[in-house]
Amino acid sequence: MLILAKSILGLMLGFFVAVVFGYFLIPLLKKLKCGQTISIFTAFRHSAKQGTPTIGGLIFIVPTLITMLFLYLRGSLEITHSLLIILFVFISYGALGFVDDYLKIKAKNNEGLSISQKLIIQVLIALIFFYIYMQGGGDTYLRITSLGINVDLKWFYGIFILFLLVGTSNAVNLTDGLDGLAGGLSLIAFLCFGIICWGTTWVSGNQEMAIFCFILVGALLGFLVYNTHPAKVFMGDTGSLALGSALAAIAILSKHELSLAVIGGVFVIEALSSIIQLTAIKKFGKKVFLMAPIHHHFEKLGWAETDIVKLFYIIGFMLGMIAIYYGVWM
Repeated sequence: MLILAKSILGLMLGFFVAVVFGYFLIPLLKKLKCGQTISIFTAFRHSAKQGTPTIGGLIFIVPTLITMLFLYLRGSLEITHSLLIILFVFISYGALGFVDDYLKIKAKNNEGLSISQKLIIQVLIALIFFYIYMQGGGDTYLRITSLGINVDLKWFYGIFILFLLVGTSNAVNLTDGLDGLAGGLSLIAFLCFGIICWGTTWVSGNQEMAIFCFILVGALLGFLVYNTHPAKVFMGDTGSLALGSALAAIAILSKHELSLAVIGGVFVIEALSSIIQLTAIKKFGKKVFLMAPIHHHFEKLGWAETDIVKLFYIIGFMLGMIAIYYGVWM
């Protein structure tokens, strides 16, 4: 039960530090004129959000790191190889998102880094991830125990890591379009992975990964104090890229890569809706959805923003429960 106590302590501290940090950070972001530029495509419902402070991902990134440092100094947390990889990815993708947000704010548009610049940096991070992972004795097997599948991907596992990191971080980024949507769904996802990591006793460093998840759950809860409708701050790419990459890293290190597709099912749906829409327009000159990602489709149908968020929360929670049942007990 010690791991449970540490996790709950981490969650409470993460929440408290995030609320206090956000209280002081948001006025500072306003003073520095770090306002979000609303896209012309979403201005039909979100014009009032123009100028809302962004880079709010710092509200859960910094408190997570502070809480982990506190727990480490008091002897409640061990810095394991797996935890170092997660922190490297979490900070690296957060820094990438921060640069992207900064360029958008400076130019007062939604351009930021180019797609090629982002991809080059993401490939570099994935290569470093793969190198550190292998140096720590990581294996390259993709396992689906319930189906008896155990495939050694060898060097292709590095490409698989890249796919998960890039795919998940961008899926969370696409979902970050309504107040509280990406933050709440990420909270549910990390809660699920925290529980799964509790039960993944055969994986080295599973307890530390679980504690990280619960600290981040608390910090995200603190962030949602300021991000739920009407949002006082947006997480920006700083937050969404950090969250997506951390989710992918935990899925890989806990050997629950395929569970990620279920736990992050709403993120997958959001990303697929954008891909389907883009393909349909380019190939057939027609739209499948009124607007993509799919949360904007519901907006076009006249749904209230809060109702869309609640529906997606419910779907995300139920998918997470299915993944926990499969990942822990089946």
